[in-house]
Amino acid sequence: WLTKKRRCIVHYDTPSYFFEKNFSLFVCVYYEYFVDLRCLRNQKRMTMEKLTFQEEEVMLIVWRLGEGVIKDFIQEMDEPRPPYTTVASIVKNLERKGFVTARRYGNTYVYTPAVDENDYKTRFLSGVVRNYFADSYKEMVTFFAEKQKISAEELKEIVRLIEKG
Repeated sequence: WLTKKRRCIVHYDTPSYFFEKNFSLFVCVYYEYFVDLRCLRNQKRMTMEKLTFQEEEVMLIVWRLGEGVIKDFIQEMDEPRPPYTTVASIVKNLERKGFVTARRYGNTYVYTPAVDENDYKTRFLSGVVRNYFADSYKEMVTFFAEKQKISAEELKEIVRLIEKG
């Protein structure tokens, strides 16, 4: 796609004197090509990856606190708590994946969520429903009802929420 676009803008058979006379046009074309590459790279980053169990555990804490430093996240974890370096590595992975952003204050980084919790849950729950329950929420509820993982009261609440709209 980029090659086609570049060929449409800058023809390879164009004589070199064209670029000498229209250098500013050439710079604009080059800049446009560079910006297109950058946009594609950012779009690739924006695709949400599935988190590992440890990453989800830390991300749930980040969502609950809103922002914090590594020590805050460790304090919120259940005993036995993992080492500082382990949690720091997990948070760095979350930052690399685009789930948290970091602001530096002196030698300390404060992390805030960059992805909304509901967006993440919606995307991956719909993936579970699609992959394991033939894209049917009815099949999913039936599965949990048969396994007695959902009570009659919870089913009534689900029906009430559906009817409410």
